[in-house]
Amino acid sequence: MSDLDAAWRRLRAAGAAAAARSISGLFDGEPDRLDRLTVEAAGLYLDLSKQPWSAKDVAMALDLARAADVEGARARLFGGAAVNGSEGRAALHMALRAPDGADFHALGEPVSAEVEATRKAVFDFARAVGSGERRGATGRPIRALVHIGIGGSDFGPRLVWEALRAPAPAIELRFVANVDPAEIAQALAGLDPAETLVIVVSKTFTTQETMANAVIARDWLRQGLGEGADSHLVAVSTALDKAQAFGVPADQIFGFRDWVGGRYSVWSSVGLSCAIALGPDVFKALLAGGAAMDAHFLEAPLEANAPVMLALAHVFNRNAMDRPVRAVVPYAQRLRLLSNFLQQLEMESNGKRTRADGRPVTQATATAVFGDAGTNVQHAFFQLMHQGTDVIPADILAVRNSADGHADSQRKLLANALAQAEALMVGRSEAEVRAALRADGLDQAQIDVLAPQKTFPGDRPSSFILMEALTPQVLGALIALYEHKTFVEGVLWGVNSFDQWGVELGKTLAGRILQDLEGGEARLHDPSTAALIERLKG
Repeated sequence: MSDLDAAWRRLRAAGAAAAARSISGLFDGEPDRLDRLTVEAAGLYLDLSKQPWSAKDVAMALDLARAADVEGARARLFGGAAVNGSEGRAALHMALRAPDGADFHALGEPVSAEVEATRKAVFDFARAVGSGERRGATGRPIRALVHIGIGGSDFGPRLVWEALRAPAPAIELRFVANVDPAEIAQALAGLDPAETLVIVVSKTFTTQETMANAVIARDWLRQGLGEGADSHLVAVSTALDKAQAFGVPADQIFGFRDWVGGRYSVWSSVGLSCAIALGPDVFKALLAGGAAMDAHFLEAPLEANAPVMLALAHVFNRNAMDRPVRAVVPYAQRLRLLSNFLQQLEMESNGKRTRADGRPVTQATATAVFGDAGTNVQHAFFQLMHQGTDVIPADILAVRNSADGHADSQRKLLANALAQAEALMVGRSEAEVRAALRADGLDQAQIDVLAPQKTFPGDRPSSFILMEALTPQVLGALIALYEHKTFVEGVLWGVNSFDQWGVELGKTLAGRILQDLEGGEARLHDPSTAALIERLKG
Protein backbone atom coordinates (compact mmCIF):
# COMPACT_ATOMS: atom_id res chain seq x y z
CA MET A 1 0.00 0.00 0.00
CA SER A 2 1.39 3.43 -0.95
CA ASP A 3 1.81 6.24 1.57
CA LEU A 4 -1.02 8.09 -0.17
CA ASP A 5 -3.41 5.13 0.00
CA ALA A 6 -2.56 4.68 3.68
CA ALA A 7 -3.16 8.37 4.37
CA TRP A 8 -6.56 8.20 2.69
CA ARG A 9 -7.48 5.09 4.66
CA ARG A 10 -6.61 6.79 7.96
CA LEU A 11 -8.56 9.92 7.05
CA ARG A 12 -11.68 7.99 6.05
CA ALA A 13 -11.52 5.96 9.24
CA ALA A 14 -11.43 9.17 11.28
CA GLY A 15 -14.90 10.10 10.06
CA ALA A 16 -16.72 7.60 12.29
CA ALA A 17 -15.14 9.01 15.44
CA ALA A 18 -15.83 12.57 14.30
CA ALA A 19 -19.50 11.78 13.75
CA ALA A 20 -19.80 10.38 17.27
CA ARG A 21 -18.59 13.50 19.11
CA SER A 22 -19.66 17.12 19.30
CA ILE A 23 -17.69 19.91 17.65
CA SER A 24 -18.23 22.24 20.60
CA GLY A 25 -16.77 19.61 22.91
CA LEU A 26 -13.48 19.79 21.03
CA PHE A 27 -12.92 23.31 22.37
CA ASP A 28 -12.86 21.93 25.92
CA GLY A 29 -10.28 19.26 25.12
CA GLU A 30 -8.10 21.40 22.87
CA PRO A 31 -7.17 24.68 24.60
CA ASP A 32 -5.08 25.77 21.60
CA ARG A 33 -7.78 24.96 19.07
CA LEU A 34 -8.47 28.54 18.01
CA ASP A 35 -4.78 29.36 17.60
CA ARG A 36 -4.19 26.26 15.48
CA LEU A 37 -7.26 26.62 13.31
CA THR A 38 -7.27 30.31 12.46
CA VAL A 39 -5.19 31.68 9.60
CA GLU A 40 -4.71 35.27 8.48
CA ALA A 41 -3.61 35.90 4.91
CA ALA A 42 -3.80 38.82 2.47
CA GLY A 43 -6.54 40.61 4.40
CA LEU A 44 -8.62 37.51 5.16
CA TYR A 45 -9.19 35.96 8.59
CA LEU A 46 -10.08 32.28 8.27
CA ASP A 47 -11.59 30.40 11.23
CA LEU A 48 -11.77 26.61 10.81
CA SER A 49 -12.34 25.79 14.47
CA LYS A 50 -16.04 25.00 13.91
CA GLN A 51 -15.12 22.13 11.59
CA PRO A 52 -15.60 18.57 12.91
CA TRP A 53 -11.93 17.63 12.96
CA SER A 54 -9.86 17.10 16.09
CA ALA A 55 -6.19 17.96 16.42
CA LYS A 56 -5.39 14.37 15.49
CA ASP A 57 -7.64 14.60 12.43
CA VAL A 58 -5.95 17.81 11.31
CA ALA A 59 -2.57 16.09 11.60
CA MET A 60 -3.87 13.21 9.47
CA ALA A 61 -5.20 15.65 6.88
CA LEU A 62 -1.81 17.35 6.71
CA ASP A 63 -0.19 13.93 6.32
CA LEU A 64 -2.51 13.35 3.37
CA ALA A 65 -1.43 16.64 1.80
CA ARG A 66 2.22 15.66 2.17
CA ALA A 67 1.62 12.15 0.82
CA ALA A 68 -0.13 13.66 -2.22
CA ASP A 69 2.85 16.02 -2.65
CA VAL A 70 0.81 19.20 -2.55
CA GLU A 71 4.02 21.19 -2.18
CA GLY A 72 5.53 19.60 -5.28
CA ALA A 73 2.33 20.14 -7.25
CA ARG A 74 2.29 23.77 -6.14
CA ALA A 75 5.86 24.21 -7.38
CA ARG A 76 4.93 22.70 -10.75
CA LEU A 77 1.90 24.99 -11.00
CA PHE A 78 3.91 28.15 -10.36
CA GLY A 79 6.78 26.83 -12.47
CA GLY A 80 4.56 26.69 -15.56
CA ALA A 81 4.65 22.90 -15.98
CA ALA A 82 1.94 21.13 -17.99
CA VAL A 83 -0.39 20.69 -15.00
CA ASN A 84 -3.26 20.51 -17.52
CA GLY A 85 -1.98 17.23 -18.90
CA SER A 86 -4.95 16.29 -21.10
CA GLU A 87 -4.46 19.48 -23.14
CA GLY A 88 -0.69 19.78 -22.68
CA ARG A 89 -0.94 23.23 -21.10
CA ALA A 90 0.30 25.16 -18.12
CA ALA A 91 -2.19 26.97 -15.86
CA LEU A 92 -0.59 30.33 -15.15
CA HIS A 93 -3.37 32.65 -14.06
CA MET A 94 -0.95 33.75 -11.31
CA ALA A 95 1.20 35.39 -13.99
CA LEU A 96 -1.72 37.65 -14.94
CA ARG A 97 -1.83 39.30 -11.53
CA ALA A 98 1.89 39.31 -10.77
CA PRO A 99 3.49 42.76 -10.50
CA ASP A 100 5.59 44.10 -13.34
CA GLY A 101 9.04 42.55 -13.46
CA ALA A 102 7.87 39.01 -12.66
CA ASP A 103 9.45 36.08 -14.46
CA PHE A 104 6.81 33.43 -15.17
CA HIS A 105 7.35 30.73 -17.78
CA ALA A 106 4.73 28.51 -19.46
CA LEU A 107 6.26 25.20 -20.56
CA GLY A 108 9.63 26.95 -20.52
CA GLU A 109 8.51 29.96 -22.57
CA PRO A 110 8.83 33.35 -20.80
CA VAL A 111 5.41 35.01 -20.63
CA SER A 112 5.62 37.89 -18.16
CA ALA A 113 6.69 40.51 -20.71
CA GLU A 114 3.71 39.62 -22.91
CA VAL A 115 1.39 39.75 -19.90
CA GLU A 116 2.63 43.24 -19.03
CA ALA A 117 2.21 44.47 -22.61
CA THR A 118 -1.36 43.16 -22.81
CA ARG A 119 -2.17 44.56 -19.38
CA LYS A 120 -0.86 47.99 -20.44
CA ALA A 121 -3.01 47.91 -23.59
CA VAL A 122 -6.08 47.01 -21.51
CA PHE A 123 -5.43 49.79 -18.99
CA ASP A 124 -4.67 52.37 -21.69
CA PHE A 125 -7.94 51.55 -23.45
CA ALA A 126 -9.87 51.53 -20.17
CA ARG A 127 -8.41 54.89 -19.19
CA ALA A 128 -9.19 56.42 -22.58
CA VAL A 129 -12.81 55.28 -22.47
CA GLY A 130 -13.30 56.27 -18.84
CA SER A 131 -11.81 59.75 -19.30
CA GLY A 132 -13.83 60.47 -22.44
CA GLU A 133 -10.74 60.62 -24.62
CA ARG A 134 -12.00 57.63 -26.58
CA ARG A 135 -15.53 58.50 -27.74
CA GLY A 136 -18.20 56.89 -29.86
CA ALA A 137 -18.75 57.26 -33.59
CA THR A 138 -20.87 60.40 -33.14
CA GLY A 139 -18.40 62.04 -30.78
CA ARG A 140 -20.36 61.34 -27.61
CA PRO A 141 -18.70 59.75 -24.56
CA ILE A 142 -19.25 56.09 -23.71
CA ARG A 143 -21.71 55.68 -20.86
CA ALA A 144 -22.57 51.96 -21.09
CA LEU A 145 -20.86 48.65 -21.76
CA VAL A 146 -22.52 45.39 -22.79
CA HIS A 147 -20.25 42.45 -21.90
CA ILE A 148 -21.13 39.32 -23.89
CA GLY A 149 -19.60 36.02 -22.80
CA ILE A 150 -20.53 32.79 -21.07
CA GLY A 151 -19.02 30.51 -18.44
CA GLY A 152 -15.59 31.72 -17.41
CA SER A 153 -16.04 34.73 -19.69
CA ASP A 154 -18.99 35.83 -17.56
CA PHE A 155 -18.95 34.53 -13.97
CA GLY A 156 -15.72 36.22 -12.84
CA PRO A 157 -16.29 39.67 -14.36
CA ARG A 158 -19.92 39.66 -13.22
CA LEU A 159 -18.86 38.83 -9.64
CA VAL A 160 -16.18 41.54 -9.63
CA TRP A 161 -18.58 44.16 -10.98
CA GLU A 162 -21.35 43.36 -8.50
CA ALA A 163 -18.88 43.34 -5.60
CA LEU A 164 -17.10 46.61 -6.39
CA ARG A 165 -19.46 48.78 -8.44
CA ALA A 166 -20.38 52.26 -7.27
CA PRO A 167 -24.04 52.84 -6.36
CA ALA A 168 -24.40 55.19 -9.34
CA PRO A 169 -21.57 54.32 -11.73
CA ALA A 170 -20.42 56.80 -14.36
CA ILE A 171 -20.31 53.94 -16.85
CA GLU A 172 -23.01 51.29 -16.63
CA LEU A 173 -22.00 47.67 -17.20
CA ARG A 174 -24.51 45.03 -18.27
CA PHE A 175 -23.82 41.34 -18.84
CA VAL A 176 -25.23 38.88 -21.37
CA ALA A 177 -24.49 35.15 -21.09
CA ASN A 178 -27.63 33.13 -21.78
CA VAL A 179 -28.64 32.49 -25.37
CA ASP A 180 -32.22 32.99 -24.17
CA PRO A 181 -33.22 36.13 -26.14
CA ALA A 182 -34.70 37.64 -23.00
CA GLU A 183 -31.26 38.39 -21.57
CA ILE A 184 -29.88 40.29 -24.59
CA ALA A 185 -33.19 42.15 -24.91
CA GLN A 186 -33.02 43.28 -21.29
CA ALA A 187 -29.34 44.20 -21.58
CA LEU A 188 -29.89 46.47 -24.57
CA ALA A 189 -33.14 47.99 -23.34
CA GLY A 190 -32.89 51.72 -22.72
CA LEU A 191 -29.32 52.05 -23.98
CA ASP A 192 -28.21 54.48 -26.67
CA PRO A 193 -25.98 52.84 -29.31
CA ALA A 194 -24.06 56.11 -29.67
CA GLU A 195 -22.93 55.82 -26.04
CA THR A 196 -22.48 52.03 -25.80
CA LEU A 197 -19.57 49.67 -26.36
CA VAL A 198 -20.27 45.98 -26.98
CA ILE A 199 -17.47 43.76 -25.64
CA VAL A 200 -17.54 40.21 -27.03
CA VAL A 201 -15.49 37.74 -24.97
CA SER A 202 -14.76 34.41 -26.63
CA LYS A 203 -11.37 32.75 -26.90
CA THR A 204 -12.22 31.04 -30.21
CA PHE A 205 -14.89 33.51 -31.35
CA THR A 206 -17.07 30.50 -32.14
CA THR A 207 -18.94 29.88 -28.84
CA GLN A 208 -22.53 29.32 -29.95
CA GLU A 209 -24.32 31.31 -27.23
CA THR A 210 -21.85 34.18 -27.26
CA MET A 211 -21.83 34.59 -31.02
CA ALA A 212 -25.63 34.45 -31.26
CA ASN A 213 -25.85 37.31 -28.78
CA ALA A 214 -22.97 39.17 -30.45
CA VAL A 215 -24.77 39.15 -33.80
CA ILE A 216 -27.90 40.61 -32.17
CA ALA A 217 -25.85 43.33 -30.46
CA ARG A 218 -23.89 44.13 -33.62
CA ASP A 219 -27.14 44.45 -35.61
CA TRP A 220 -28.51 46.75 -32.89
CA LEU A 221 -25.43 48.97 -33.19
CA ARG A 222 -25.61 49.04 -36.99
CA GLN A 223 -29.31 49.86 -37.01
CA GLY A 224 -28.75 52.68 -34.57
CA LEU A 225 -25.53 54.14 -35.93
CA GLY A 226 -25.12 53.02 -39.51
CA GLU A 227 -21.61 53.76 -40.77
CA GLY A 228 -19.12 53.73 -37.92
CA ALA A 229 -21.17 51.31 -35.81
CA ASP A 230 -18.42 48.71 -35.81
CA SER A 231 -16.12 51.11 -33.95
CA HIS A 232 -18.36 50.34 -30.98
CA LEU A 233 -17.35 46.66 -31.10
CA VAL A 234 -14.57 45.34 -28.86
CA ALA A 235 -13.34 41.74 -28.69
CA VAL A 236 -11.41 39.68 -26.16
CA SER A 237 -10.22 36.69 -28.14
CA THR A 238 -7.25 34.77 -29.48
CA ALA A 239 -8.94 34.47 -32.88
CA LEU A 240 -7.85 37.80 -34.39
CA ASP A 241 -8.99 36.87 -37.90
CA LYS A 242 -12.47 35.80 -36.81
CA ALA A 243 -12.95 38.91 -34.65
CA GLN A 244 -11.90 41.18 -37.51
CA ALA A 245 -14.15 39.33 -39.95
CA PHE A 246 -16.99 39.96 -37.50
CA GLY A 247 -16.32 43.69 -37.75
CA VAL A 248 -14.17 44.42 -34.71
CA PRO A 249 -11.37 46.94 -35.43
CA ALA A 250 -7.94 45.30 -35.06
CA ASP A 251 -6.84 47.81 -32.40
CA GLN A 252 -9.86 46.89 -30.28
CA ILE A 253 -9.07 43.19 -30.01
CA PHE A 254 -7.35 42.07 -26.79
CA GLY A 255 -5.87 38.61 -26.51
CA PHE A 256 -4.94 36.03 -23.91
CA ARG A 257 -3.06 32.76 -24.09
CA ASP A 258 -4.19 29.13 -23.92
CA TRP A 259 -2.65 28.74 -20.46
CA VAL A 260 -5.43 30.97 -19.15
CA GLY A 261 -8.37 28.71 -18.28
CA GLY A 262 -11.81 30.26 -18.66
CA ARG A 263 -12.78 30.02 -14.99
CA TYR A 264 -9.41 31.52 -14.01
CA SER A 265 -9.49 34.30 -16.62
CA VAL A 266 -10.99 37.33 -14.86
CA TRP A 267 -7.43 38.55 -14.23
CA SER A 268 -6.71 38.72 -17.97
CA SER A 269 -8.13 40.89 -20.74
CA VAL A 270 -11.39 39.05 -20.01
CA GLY A 271 -11.70 41.61 -17.20
CA LEU A 272 -11.55 44.51 -19.68
CA SER A 273 -15.15 45.57 -19.06
CA CYS A 274 -14.47 45.77 -15.32
CA ALA A 275 -11.24 47.69 -15.92
CA ILE A 276 -13.23 50.26 -17.90
CA ALA A 277 -16.29 50.53 -15.67
CA LEU A 278 -14.44 50.36 -12.34
CA GLY A 279 -11.31 52.14 -13.52
CA PRO A 280 -7.78 50.80 -14.05
CA ASP A 281 -6.68 51.64 -10.49
CA VAL A 282 -9.44 49.50 -8.99
CA PHE A 283 -8.58 46.63 -11.31
CA LYS A 284 -4.88 46.94 -10.45
CA ALA A 285 -5.78 46.66 -6.77
CA LEU A 286 -7.82 43.52 -7.52
CA LEU A 287 -4.75 42.02 -9.19
CA ALA A 288 -2.57 43.01 -6.25
CA GLY A 289 -4.88 41.18 -3.85
CA GLY A 290 -4.70 38.04 -5.95
CA ALA A 291 -0.90 38.32 -6.06
CA ALA A 292 -0.76 38.67 -2.28
CA MET A 293 -2.68 35.40 -1.88
CA ASP A 294 -0.37 33.78 -4.44
CA ALA A 295 2.64 34.75 -2.31
CA HIS A 296 0.98 33.37 0.83
CA PHE A 297 0.02 30.10 -0.89
CA LEU A 298 3.52 29.68 -2.26
CA GLU A 299 5.41 30.51 0.93
CA ALA A 300 3.31 29.57 3.98
CA PRO A 301 3.82 26.14 5.59
CA LEU A 302 0.92 23.76 5.02
CA GLU A 303 -0.44 24.02 8.56
CA ALA A 304 -0.65 27.83 8.29
CA ASN A 305 -1.61 28.00 4.63
CA ALA A 306 -5.13 29.37 4.07
CA PRO A 307 -5.92 27.64 0.74
CA VAL A 308 -4.44 24.34 1.95
CA MET A 309 -6.25 24.34 5.28
CA LEU A 310 -9.57 25.34 3.70
CA ALA A 311 -9.17 22.56 1.15
CA LEU A 312 -8.37 20.01 3.86
CA ALA A 313 -11.44 21.06 5.88
CA HIS A 314 -13.63 20.61 2.81
CA VAL A 315 -12.02 17.26 1.95
CA PHE A 316 -12.49 16.04 5.52
CA ASN A 317 -16.22 16.70 5.21
CA ARG A 318 -16.47 15.30 1.69
CA ASN A 319 -14.42 12.15 2.12
CA ALA A 320 -14.23 11.32 5.82
CA MET A 321 -17.79 12.41 6.67
CA ASP A 322 -19.44 11.60 3.31
CA ARG A 323 -20.99 15.06 2.90
CA PRO A 324 -21.38 15.79 -0.83
CA VAL A 325 -22.97 19.26 -0.61
CA ARG A 326 -21.70 22.59 0.76
CA ALA A 327 -23.43 25.94 1.21
CA VAL A 328 -21.62 29.22 0.60
CA VAL A 329 -23.29 32.12 2.39
CA PRO A 330 -21.71 35.58 2.21
CA TYR A 331 -23.23 38.01 4.67
CA ALA A 332 -22.58 40.75 2.13
CA GLN A 333 -25.09 41.54 -0.59
CA ARG A 334 -22.25 42.60 -2.87
CA LEU A 335 -20.93 39.01 -2.77
CA ARG A 336 -24.25 37.36 -3.56
CA LEU A 337 -22.82 35.97 -6.83
CA LEU A 338 -19.94 34.21 -5.08
CA SER A 339 -21.71 30.84 -4.98
CA ASN A 340 -22.44 31.10 -8.73
CA PHE A 341 -18.76 31.76 -9.38
CA LEU A 342 -17.70 28.87 -7.15
CA GLN A 343 -20.11 26.48 -8.83
CA GLN A 344 -18.07 26.78 -12.00
CA LEU A 345 -14.68 27.09 -10.32
CA GLU A 346 -15.07 24.03 -8.11
CA MET A 347 -17.57 21.81 -9.91
CA GLU A 348 -16.15 22.26 -13.39
CA SER A 349 -12.58 21.95 -12.13
CA ASN A 350 -13.00 18.90 -9.92
CA GLY A 351 -16.27 17.33 -11.02
CA LYS A 352 -14.36 14.38 -12.44
CA ARG A 353 -14.61 10.60 -12.14
CA THR A 354 -11.31 9.90 -13.87
CA ARG A 355 -7.85 10.68 -12.58
CA ALA A 356 -5.32 12.73 -14.52
CA ASP A 357 -3.56 9.48 -15.46
CA GLY A 358 -6.74 8.02 -16.98
CA ARG A 359 -7.59 5.64 -14.13
CA PRO A 360 -10.89 5.83 -12.23
CA VAL A 361 -10.84 7.98 -9.12
CA THR A 362 -10.71 6.17 -5.80
CA GLN A 363 -12.32 8.97 -3.78
CA ALA A 364 -15.50 10.99 -4.10
CA THR A 365 -14.62 14.28 -5.78
CA ALA A 366 -16.07 17.78 -6.03
CA THR A 367 -18.63 19.00 -3.55
CA ALA A 368 -21.86 20.39 -4.99
CA VAL A 369 -22.01 24.09 -4.12
CA PHE A 370 -25.08 26.25 -3.60
CA GLY A 371 -25.80 29.47 -1.77
CA ASP A 372 -26.82 33.10 -1.79
CA ALA A 373 -26.52 36.17 0.41
CA GLY A 374 -27.35 36.18 4.10
CA THR A 375 -29.64 37.18 5.73
CA ASN A 376 -31.96 36.33 2.83
CA VAL A 377 -31.17 32.62 2.91
CA GLN A 378 -32.07 32.35 6.58
CA HIS A 379 -35.63 32.62 5.28
CA ALA A 380 -35.03 30.02 2.57
CA PHE A 381 -32.76 27.00 2.98
CA PHE A 382 -31.46 27.49 6.52
CA GLN A 383 -34.37 25.43 7.87
CA LEU A 384 -32.81 22.48 6.03
CA MET A 385 -29.35 23.45 7.26
CA HIS A 386 -30.40 23.44 10.91
CA GLN A 387 -32.92 20.63 11.14
CA GLY A 388 -32.76 18.64 7.92
CA THR A 389 -31.76 14.99 7.80
CA ASP A 390 -28.49 15.75 5.98
CA VAL A 391 -25.54 17.64 7.41
CA ILE A 392 -24.52 20.39 4.99
CA PRO A 393 -21.26 22.16 5.84
CA ALA A 394 -21.15 25.89 5.17
CA ASP A 395 -18.70 28.59 4.27
CA ILE A 396 -19.91 31.74 6.01
CA LEU A 397 -18.33 35.02 4.97
CA ALA A 398 -18.68 38.43 6.58
CA VAL A 399 -17.31 41.95 6.17
CA ARG A 400 -16.68 44.03 9.28
CA ASN A 401 -17.11 47.48 7.68
CA SER A 402 -19.59 48.23 4.92
CA ALA A 403 -18.73 50.80 2.25
CA ASP A 404 -22.43 51.62 2.01
CA GLY A 405 -22.88 53.20 5.44
CA HIS A 406 -25.71 52.47 7.89
CA ALA A 407 -23.60 51.08 10.74
CA ASP A 408 -26.66 49.84 12.63
CA SER A 409 -27.74 47.64 9.72
CA GLN A 410 -24.20 46.34 9.36
CA ARG A 411 -24.10 45.32 13.04
CA LYS A 412 -27.39 43.44 12.60
CA LEU A 413 -25.93 41.69 9.55
CA LEU A 414 -22.78 40.67 11.45
CA ALA A 415 -24.83 39.51 14.43
CA ASN A 416 -26.78 37.19 12.15
CA ALA A 417 -23.62 35.80 10.54
CA LEU A 418 -22.07 34.97 13.91
CA ALA A 419 -25.34 33.65 15.32
CA GLN A 420 -25.96 31.27 12.43
CA ALA A 421 -22.45 29.83 12.63
CA GLU A 422 -22.85 29.34 16.37
CA ALA A 423 -26.35 27.89 16.09
CA LEU A 424 -25.27 25.43 13.41
CA MET A 425 -22.54 24.14 15.69
CA VAL A 426 -24.09 24.17 19.19
CA GLY A 427 -27.73 23.54 18.31
CA ARG A 428 -30.33 23.37 21.09
CA SER A 429 -30.91 20.22 23.08
CA GLU A 430 -34.31 18.71 23.74
CA ALA A 431 -33.77 19.17 27.47
CA GLU A 432 -33.29 22.91 26.96
CA VAL A 433 -36.40 23.07 24.79
CA ARG A 434 -38.50 21.18 27.33
CA ALA A 435 -37.38 23.47 30.13
CA ALA A 436 -38.28 26.55 28.09
CA LEU A 437 -41.70 25.15 27.18
CA ARG A 438 -42.43 24.33 30.82
CA ALA A 439 -41.46 27.88 31.77
CA ASP A 440 -43.96 29.11 29.16
CA GLY A 441 -46.70 27.16 30.95
CA LEU A 442 -47.34 24.37 28.42
CA ASP A 443 -48.67 21.07 29.69
CA GLN A 444 -46.78 17.81 29.31
CA ALA A 445 -48.75 16.60 26.28
CA GLN A 446 -48.02 19.83 24.43
CA ILE A 447 -44.36 19.65 25.41
CA ASP A 448 -44.06 16.08 24.15
CA VAL A 449 -45.34 17.15 20.74
CA LEU A 450 -43.42 20.43 20.40
CA ALA A 451 -40.09 19.62 22.02
CA PRO A 452 -38.75 17.33 19.26
CA GLN A 453 -39.81 19.88 16.64
CA LYS A 454 -37.95 22.70 18.35
CA THR A 455 -34.77 20.73 19.00
CA PHE A 456 -31.67 21.59 16.96
CA PRO A 457 -29.13 18.76 16.68
CA GLY A 458 -26.15 21.07 16.14
CA ASP A 459 -22.76 19.73 15.02
CA ARG A 460 -23.29 21.36 11.62
CA PRO A 461 -19.80 22.52 10.60
CA SER A 462 -18.81 25.84 9.09
CA SER A 463 -15.76 27.73 7.95
CA PHE A 464 -15.86 31.44 8.72
CA ILE A 465 -14.05 33.98 6.53
CA LEU A 466 -13.92 37.52 7.91
CA MET A 467 -12.83 40.60 5.95
CA GLU A 468 -12.24 44.06 7.38
CA ALA A 469 -13.71 45.70 4.27
CA LEU A 470 -14.65 44.54 0.80
CA THR A 471 -11.86 46.38 -0.99
CA PRO A 472 -10.58 45.43 -4.46
CA GLN A 473 -7.48 43.93 -2.81
CA VAL A 474 -9.52 41.79 -0.45
CA LEU A 475 -11.82 40.61 -3.24
CA GLY A 476 -8.78 39.62 -5.30
CA ALA A 477 -7.36 37.68 -2.37
CA LEU A 478 -10.71 35.94 -1.78
CA ILE A 479 -11.03 34.78 -5.39
CA ALA A 480 -7.41 33.56 -5.40
CA LEU A 481 -7.99 31.76 -2.08
CA TYR A 482 -10.74 29.67 -3.65
CA GLU A 483 -8.75 29.12 -6.85
CA HIS A 484 -5.83 27.65 -4.93
CA LYS A 485 -8.13 25.72 -2.60
CA THR A 486 -9.70 24.10 -5.65
CA PHE A 487 -6.26 23.22 -7.02
CA VAL A 488 -5.20 21.59 -3.74
CA GLU A 489 -8.36 19.47 -3.69
CA GLY A 490 -7.66 18.36 -7.25
CA VAL A 491 -4.16 17.29 -6.22
CA LEU A 492 -5.54 15.28 -3.31
CA TRP A 493 -8.10 13.53 -5.52
CA GLY A 494 -5.62 13.06 -8.36
CA VAL A 495 -7.74 14.82 -11.00
CA ASN A 496 -6.85 17.46 -13.58
CA SER A 497 -8.48 20.64 -12.29
CA PHE A 498 -7.89 22.55 -15.53
CA ASP A 499 -9.80 20.70 -18.25
CA GLN A 500 -13.57 20.38 -18.68
CA TRP A 501 -14.43 17.58 -21.06
CA GLY A 502 -17.77 17.16 -19.35
CA VAL A 503 -19.18 20.25 -21.06
CA GLU A 504 -18.49 18.98 -24.58
CA LEU A 505 -21.06 16.23 -25.18
CA GLY A 506 -24.10 18.41 -24.52
CA LYS A 507 -22.72 21.15 -26.77
CA THR A 508 -22.13 18.66 -29.59
CA LEU A 509 -25.63 17.22 -29.30
CA ALA A 510 -27.16 20.71 -29.13
CA GLY A 511 -25.59 21.52 -32.48
CA ARG A 512 -27.10 18.41 -34.04
CA ILE A 513 -30.53 19.01 -32.54
CA LEU A 514 -30.47 22.63 -33.71
CA GLN A 515 -30.11 21.38 -37.28
CA ASP A 516 -33.09 19.07 -36.69
CA LEU A 517 -35.17 21.98 -35.36
CA GLU A 518 -34.20 24.11 -38.36
CA GLY A 519 -35.60 21.49 -40.72
CA GLY A 520 -32.49 19.54 -41.61
CA GLU A 521 -32.36 15.81 -42.11
CA ALA A 522 -33.64 14.16 -38.96
CA ARG A 523 -31.07 12.22 -36.96
CA LEU A 524 -31.54 9.23 -34.73
CA HIS A 525 -32.32 10.13 -31.12
CA ASP A 526 -33.76 8.34 -28.15
CA PRO A 527 -37.59 8.16 -28.26
CA SER A 528 -38.13 10.93 -25.72
CA THR A 529 -35.78 13.40 -27.44
CA ALA A 530 -37.20 12.57 -30.86
CA ALA A 531 -40.75 13.20 -29.62
CA LEU A 532 -39.79 16.54 -28.10
CA ILE A 533 -38.09 17.62 -31.32
CA GLU A 534 -41.21 16.78 -33.31
CA ARG A 535 -43.40 18.64 -30.84
CA LEU A 536 -41.22 21.76 -31.06
CA LYS A 537 -41.09 21.61 -34.86
CA GLY A 538 -44.85 21.24 -35.03
